[in-house]
Amino acid sequence: MKTPERKYVEQGRAAALLGIPEPTLCQISKETGLGHKEGNGAHEQMYFTYEELRRICLLAVQRVH
Repeated sequence: MKTPERKYVEQGRAAALLGIPEPTLCQISKETGLGHKEGNGAHEQMYFTYEELRRICLLAVQRVH
């Protein structure tokens, strides 16, 4: 049986995949407009598509060089 493919990654998992702290990912998200919030009020969570994570990686590499 196949596991359903996830289209979005929540913020904690995204930070772990990218190897950066969550506050850094939040800052990058605010600066670039990547990611989106879902939920309501105190239960909002930031989610990223795999394409958005790829773009964040490319931006991080450009900043280092």
